[in-house]
Amino acid sequence: MISAISPALSPVLYLPHGGGPLPILGDKGHEEMVAFLKEIVIKLGEPSAIVVISAHWEEEQATITSGNNPEIIYDYYGFPAEAYTIQYAAPGNPALAEEIYALLMASGIPARLDEQRGFDHGLFVPLKLMYPKAQIPCIQLSLLKNLDPGKHIALGKALASLREKNILIIGSGMSFHNLKTFFSHDIDSSKENDAFDQWLIETCTYPEILSEVREQRLIEWEKAPFARFCHPREEHLLPLHVCFGIACAGSSIAKVVFNGQIMRKKVTSLLW
Repeated sequence: MISAISPALSPVLYLPHGGGPLPILGDKGHEEMVAFLKEIVIKLGEPSAIVVISAHWEEEQATITSGNNPEIIYDYYGFPAEAYTIQYAAPGNPALAEEIYALLMASGIPARLDEQRGFDHGLFVPLKLMYPKAQIPCIQLSLLKNLDPGKHIALGKALASLREKNILIIGSGMSFHNLKTFFSHDIDSSKENDAFDQWLIETCTYPEILSEVREQRLIEWEKAPFARFCHPREEHLLPLHVCFGIACAGSSIAKVVFNGQIMRKKVTSLLW
């Protein structure tokens, strides 16, 4: 039997990071998301470190940033010049990177450290809104190129003990990520968007669903209504799977902390 989540455990948050730098540039389609990210920190408090699993980093094996002062990676194109001057000078945390590496290897998950890799916009966009002083050490953890949902849940389970150390864990992606529909006014995707969103909320938050059933539903996420329409490629969903894996040792039941519009699409954020 899975115990109720302990107040001593640090939060795990799956959040939307929006479209490139647009949330920071004042885009009106991101106003709800920006307000949410600024307000959610009240519930999260101030962690001693932040680990971000970003949709924008994939490697053959789990890779952890281990530099002291990671640089910013402007991993987007076609935006105004100011988008390429954004700074987020949060320090790294090599000791924590080593700890994460050891936890993964101890669980039989091949891993490596990367001293050179910087912070992509999956980290610096939401954190610039949440913790603008950039005073909290940050680390990024990559996704796996195989995009296997079960392996990403296992990745999370290997890191469950991090929650005992005042470390905020963030899965940075988007619960809806069909780029064509974001930039087209001719495609009405509300039916597909709503159906998948409801499945996601039910899967992650309904208390009557057993933890093992919840996990199987996430592994078989492609069976959800309009799954491949909402995620033609699943890299923006998989940070959720890592979050679930980390959280489910305490309680697999998440709470919806955001269910609003980003660029006219319904997007959900979940907190464990």
